[in-house]
Amino acid sequence: MNRSPDATDAAGNLLKLQQQTDAERAVLLALKQDVAAAEKRLVSRASSAHLLEANEQLVFSMLRAHEAADVAAEILKTVSHAAETDRLTELPNRMLLLDRFRVAIASAVRHRERVALLFVDLNKFKQINDALGHLLGDEVLKHAAACLASAVRATDTVSRYGGDEFLVLLTEIRNETQVVSVVEKIIAALGLPTRIGDHVLRLTASIGISMYPDDGEDAYTLTDRADAAMYRAKRQGLGGYAFHGPVTAADPSHDSASPRALLQPISHFKLAAEEHERRHLQRRGADEELILTALEAQKLQATAEQAQQHQAELLAVIAHELRNPMAPLLTVASLIGRVKPAELPRLQDIIERQVGHLASLVEDLLDVARVRTGKLRLVRGAVDLIAVIELAVETSSPAIEARHQRFRMQLPAAPVTLHGDPVRLTQVLTNLLDNASKYTPELGEIDLTVTVATDTVAIAVTDTGIGISADALTHVFEPFVQESHAIGFNGEGLGIGLTLVRELVEAHGGTVVARSGGNSLGSTFVVTLPITLQLAAAPVQPAP
Repeated sequence: MNRSPDATDAAGNLLKLQQQTDAERAVLLALKQDVAAAEKRLVSRASSAHLLEANEQLVFSMLRAHEAADVAAEILKTVSHAAETDRLTELPNRMLLLDRFRVAIASAVRHRERVALLFVDLNKFKQINDALGHLLGDEVLKHAAACLASAVRATDTVSRYGGDEFLVLLTEIRNETQVVSVVEKIIAALGLPTRIGDHVLRLTASIGISMYPDDGEDAYTLTDRADAAMYRAKRQGLGGYAFHGPVTAADPSHDSASPRALLQPISHFKLAAEEHERRHLQRRGADEELILTALEAQKLQATAEQAQQHQAELLAVIAHELRNPMAPLLTVASLIGRVKPAELPRLQDIIERQVGHLASLVEDLLDVARVRTGKLRLVRGAVDLIAVIELAVETSSPAIEARHQRFRMQLPAAPVTLHGDPVRLTQVLTNLLDNASKYTPELGEIDLTVTVATDTVAIAVTDTGIGISADALTHVFEPFVQESHAIGFNGEGLGIGLTLVRELVEAHGGTVVARSGGNSLGSTFVVTLPITLQLAAAPVQPAP
């Protein structure tokens, strides 16, 4: 069967159309595959971006979490510190002390050691607080806390117990001597003069001591017994310490004899300096005139009549010069009401006593002219050496306080009675203390020690001053002898004070010697006096 041309053309066109359709379907299928691949890629890219964003958010969250953790840790540290320390002094409080107490006792048990607890009570703090005000009183407590912390080891603990009371926990203790050493460091640190405002502060403390396991096996028992020991120390005298239990060799019987003049916790700096200067001028004039009188008397011995006439004229001039300060002193005593009422009785008593002292010196000038011949007239009687020393310390304390020097004194437990002139003996000790203060730098140390033997008593005045060279040591008691380095350090005076000391000591049947390691090594003057045993008020015991 033959097809027509039109049918043949239609079939060809249909075949072409089918082929074209198949091609377009292939292209569409390829496009779909491309779209599917593109969609897969698009989904993959979207997931990566989302994951990246999530990671970034996670990092930011972690940073914020770390920052919040640091802030929380700092807050926790601050709160923990505040919960374990005293707000005023920054010392460990009772809670932290108790925790360290348990650790210390456990360690002591393991190592067979002992633990000591010191109960420290500041003396006369109420007087300081009332005089200076509560704000400066708080500064005093901070100063006391710093003194206590500086006197102990890093392994020990200083805690404020309350008010003006502190507890000190000493670990790794072997014996009581080790505890006494720490206590003496604390007393020394507190006693160092410190200027607060217009006042000079000098703290003392009564310290009670209890020991683990001797006095108790827990913190509460040891605290109670250290508190009781503190009150016993306070009854013995301000500025001392005592162990719980029976009195031992470690208890310092001599510490209770602290001078009254240095037990005042505060003094006005300007008044102390003015009082020192006034007394220095008075004493310098009196000492210079007295020694000149003695030297003139010695030179005029060859011609008795001429010596007597010259001596009488010289004594008349000296008596006139010594009477001059009496009038202004009495005037000051009458006008002293302008100062603070609390200071009036003490200052007025000191001034009136010095006026009486000068009047007595004027009456004795005729006898002083015979000092080099051994014919000095002394008003002898039973003399309480402790009272003489306290009067000399009271006279010299303005100079010591003005220079912020640390003064320590050791006296025997029993009274010591001498047969001598109390005015002259006071003059001897005052000259030695003033000499030590004069040639010792500010913040230096001065010690006065009394040692009692069977029939003699030795009084040693030691300082950490400029010292004495070996060449000058043999001539230190000669009149008008002064080393060049001493003049450069303090050029006041004519160098006659030590000459007067030697003459007065020898007039009492005693001796005085000077010792020094050399320049800048300090010096020691030792006065030895005989004891009249029949006059002793109580048995004399050697000083420890």
